[in-house]
Amino acid sequence: MSARDDMPMQAPRDAAQDGRDLLACKALLRDGSRTFLAASHLLPRDTRDAACALYAFCRLADDAVDLGSDATAAVAQLRARLDAIYAGQPHPIAADRALAVVARRHELPRGLLDGLIEGFEWDAQRRRYASLDEVLAYAARVAGAVGAMMAVLMGVRDRPTLQAACDLGVAMQLSNIARDVGEDARAGRLYLPLSWLREQGIDPETWLANPQFDARIGAVVQRLLRLADELYARGDAGIAALPRGCQIGVLAASRLYAEIGRQVARNRYDSVASRAVVSGRRKLQVLGNAWVAGLAAPLGGASPAAPQTAFLLDAVPPRQHRYLRARLVPWWRLRTRALRMLDIVEQLETRKFVRRQDLSR
Repeated sequence: MSARDDMPMQAPRDAAQDGRDLLACKALLRDGSRTFLAASHLLPRDTRDAACALYAFCRLADDAVDLGSDATAAVAQLRARLDAIYAGQPHPIAADRALAVVARRHELPRGLLDGLIEGFEWDAQRRRYASLDEVLAYAARVAGAVGAMMAVLMGVRDRPTLQAACDLGVAMQLSNIARDVGEDARAGRLYLPLSWLREQGIDPETWLANPQFDARIGAVVQRLLRLADELYARGDAGIAALPRGCQIGVLAASRLYAEIGRQVARNRYDSVASRAVVSGRRKLQVLGNAWVAGLAAPLGGASPAAPQTAFLLDAVPPRQHRYLRARLVPWWRLRTRALRMLDIVEQLETRKFVRRQDLSR
């Protein structure tokens, strides 16, 4: 099979229809995802538009699996939609048509989207994860795949940089898990490694029935955040290889999101009784430090990625970088825009948690 076999077929394009589809994707994001749309302006225009189309499809996919009455059927339908997209005959849905254009133009491998949808499926199945390896396999799908796709949209395809992008996505997901232990448990979900809980003398099912914080849970959360910090460092190592127009925004997002874990630590690792919130003032401090660090020196070389992300890396055939020329974001606009990047994730997580509560009632 050639490297291009999973690329959508070429078809006559209707530029006016493409424009309408992109506008429809952005309208979808304005309805409940305004912070994503605002934060996307940190990126070069071509990358920004592609990210909007990708995110619109992913949002519809997440809703179909999360909110539908039959998650198995929803996943099968999503895969059929991807079949049509990659055959160059997308279903008559604006997000599908827009994604078909993006997938062809940016040579976006289908395997990355398949991985993400599999992660949605695991969430719908309310899977538990016996070991750290299983938690990392889940994080690779729901977050590492997003990191890899964003790297491809930025024109990056070399394996070391893709490894770093996957590591950064996985690190962010581990921060999510550490922050949301209590909220997830009250919704009947548990993402901590079950083996780690048992090592602390905690029976997962008994604890889930009455989630309470104690030093043993704190030790598990602390252990998870230590791993997240290692992955943030590895993810940051690849930022210098990104196009200049994307570097500082990604670095800021990494630093701001890692700060969630530090806030959990300041709360003595108790993410059961309350949800860690990073203050606006602290966000500004972190962002300022990221700006200085980003200007001071390039980041070092990337380390090997976690084995659980190997399938994502294998899905991306190597290509020469296709960097886009883009104006850098003026420094006086960077602060506000980068803060909005953190708000994207905050909003997404809040929206998903509310939906989970509704479904668990």
